[in-house]
Order: sequence, then C-alpha cells, then structure tokens
Amino acid sequence: MNRLLIIDDEEKLRSLLSRLLEDEGFDVIQASDGKSGLKKLSSAEVDVVICDMKLPGENGLEILDKIRKESPAIEVILLTAFGNIHDGVKAIQHGAYDYLVKGDDNDKIIPLVYKAFEKVVLNRKLRNLEQRLQSKHSFDAITGKSKGIRNALDLAKKVAPQDTTVLITGETGTGKEIFANAIHQASKRQRRNFIAINCSAFSKEILESEIFGHLAGAFTGAIKDKKGLFEEASGGTIFLDEIGEMAPELQSKFLRVLESGEFVKVGDTKTTKVDVRIIAATNRDLKKEVAEGRFRSDLFFRLSVFQVELPPLRERIEDIPSLINEFVPEFCHKMNVKSKQPSAEFIEMLCHYPWPGNIRELRNVIERSVILSSDDQLQTDTLPQEIRTRSTVHGSDKIMSAFDLASAEKLHIQKVLHHTGGNKTEAARLLNIGLTTLYRKIEEFGIAVS
Repeated sequence: MNRLLIIDDEEKLRSLLSRLLEDEGFDVIQASDGKSGLKKLSSAEVDVVICDMKLPGENGLEILDKIRKESPAIEVILLTAFGNIHDGVKAIQHGAYDYLVKGDDNDKIIPLVYKAFEKVVLNRKLRNLEQRLQSKHSFDAITGKSKGIRNALDLAKKVAPQDTTVLITGETGTGKEIFANAIHQASKRQRRNFIAINCSAFSKEILESEIFGHLAGAFTGAIKDKKGLFEEASGGTIFLDEIGEMAPELQSKFLRVLESGEFVKVGDTKTTKVDVRIIAATNRDLKKEVAEGRFRSDLFFRLSVFQVELPPLRERIEDIPSLINEFVPEFCHKMNVKSKQPSAEFIEMLCHYPWPGNIRELRNVIERSVILSSDDQLQTDTLPQEIRTRSTVHGSDKIMSAFDLASAEKLHIQKVLHHTGGNKTEAARLLNIGLTTLYRKIEEFGIAVS
C-alpha cells in the first residue's frame, strides 16, 4: 500500500515533504493537527506517520502514544525542533521508529521512510506467520465431532487459560502432543516457548542433562555449560511426553520442580528457578504403575491435578472420514502431486479397521496411498494388505444385522454432509431423499453437523 500520513501545522513543510515522498511513489495524506490526523488514521489504512513534536492541542508524544495503543503496526517518525536532541530521545523511549531534526538535509527523510516501510512489511510477515502457527496449533485445527473428542476438547479449553499442570492420557498416536500445543496456544504463555521432549527417547543420564542442564566438567563430554529444557521453556510451556517412562531417580527431582519451580543442574550446587507450565502425557496406567512401585504416588497426584483423556480412534469411527479428507490434500500438497479424492470404498474400508496405532497410523496409511495411487481417486488397492484382509473378513457375512445397516447408513450420510460442507439441501439432493427425511435421519443417528 505504501501510504503515509504527515501531521504538521506548517503548511509549507507539509507540502514540501508531500512532494518529495510522492515523487518516490508513496501515497501521502496530510493533517494540520493531531485531532484531524487521528481522525484520518481511523478512516484510512496507513503504514507510516510523520508527525511534528510541537502541534496545537496534543503534542507529538501524546499522538504517538495514542497511535501505539490503537494501531501498534504503524511506524511513527517524529520531527523535532532544530538541535533538540532531548525530544528525539523521548520519542524513541515512547516507541517512535526514529526522529528527524528540523533543519537537517531533507534528503535524510527518504531513506528513513523506506526503512520504516521495510519494518512495517517485516512485522506484517511475522504477524502472518504467528497467526498461521497459532491457527495450525489451535483447538480449531483438531478434527473431530465425536462425543469422546468433544469432551476432551471441552476440558482442554477450560484448563488452557489457567497455569494448572495438565496430564493428558491416551493410547499411542491419539494426538497428545497436538492437544498440549493447543493448550499452550490458548494460554497466556502463547508468545513464549513450547518445548516438547519424549521421556522414553533418552537414558536416565541423558534425560536429566536434557531437562535440567549441566555445568562444564559435570561428566565426560560436558565441555561447556548447557541450559536445560526447563530454562529454555521459562515463561512458556514444557511438554513431557511418556512421563511414565521417567526413571524413579529423576521423579523426585522432577517433583521438586512441580512444587517449587526450582532444580539443580547436573554438576551444580546451587538451585536454578524457572517459571514454567508443565503438561505431561502418558499411554500408561499411572495408577497401576504407582501400585506396582514404578511411579511415585506423590508425583502422580501432583501431575493429575487436571486430567484430559483422549479416546482411541476405534471409539470415534465417525471422525475417520473427516480425518481422511484432511490428510489426503495435505500429502498431495506435500508431494506436489495432483489433487486426489478418496473413493467411497476406500473410506468405508478404513472405517472397518480397528487402528491400533490410532491417528498416527491413519496418517501413515494415507501417505502411503497417496504415493502408490496413479489415479485421481484413492482406491482400496493402495491400502496395506492387513487392512484389506481384515475388512474383507468382516464384510464376508452375507446377512447384516440392523445395527450394521444403520451404521452403514449413518456413515454414508456423514460422508455426503462432509462433502457438501454441511449444506443439508445439497446433501439431500445427492442422497436422493427429501430434506425432512434427512433432518429426521440426522436427529435419529445423532449426527453432528457444522
């Protein structure tokens, strides 16, 4: 857009600056005082403001403060009286991009304005990146309308704004880290680090060093001081996946962090204090681990202040078509191949599989099918033999029960509604049934429609 606003009560100076900047291709608007300048800002999109410090009514610093509060994306350059460096220092302290001393060579204004616009563009890109990241990791990005996933989402959304420790439970591949990231993004810590570590991926010694850090010489190979992940996450959130795999010797040290926010680095004698929110996850039954002496009871009770349980994919079959239609375009884009559509048989076969690896396994299967498919449609021949065999065995019965028929009908209606984006009129047309019949079926089967 490259539009800027000049606020100055000296008409000759305004006109001179306007001509200089218009010759450079900038779109310039003018105002003679702060009140009219702020009014123009509310009605026009402006990237940069050049404002005089001395104005009738509100001075430049007061206008700067209002702009920073109402439109923080706008960069402001203040014009100070000749030789008045004190005003320039105050301008920077109040958040101005820079200042110019009146009486300096007017050629200085051009490169300064260009730099201010460059900063505006850079900040805009950073904001867009932040928004995309937040959108990617938000609760809205979690697919599913089944009862189990809705209950988990409701709980996670309620605890997210608090600083409470959260324990996420569920089988491997159910999306525990995705939930942890969404909780972080919906919290007051969202602009600080989210750091994840899998406790089962390291030995006891390495895990202790990774989490708490160490001093140089603490052990062989420790040639310099190292910050631990708790320090790196300070002010933000640390996600400890598979917490049930943590060695008993580390559990007591970890409990101290939960209770006091303090720990001792490997090889150190003094404590380090951090401000970290902790989200932990496990696929183990921690109550059973406590009963069998493998997990500290006090740590379990401290971790499970607020628990969110994620359902396995086999208990949310109605979400599978939506997940398929999310993953297929993702992998088509990733592999730079032509868009593909899953066939009805492809979706149905995946809905009859129990998914021991849950969503992670489904993602892997979809990626494999996209690679193997040479058509515009994903067919069942691209699926692993295990899935095809199981589906064939389960589908070999010649007589289907009423429950099986109802399930198939519900699944088909869900797929059509998903295809139409929730448009019931179009769905009824494609299903070749009346709209009132479709509404009755939706209510009868308890189908959630966005």
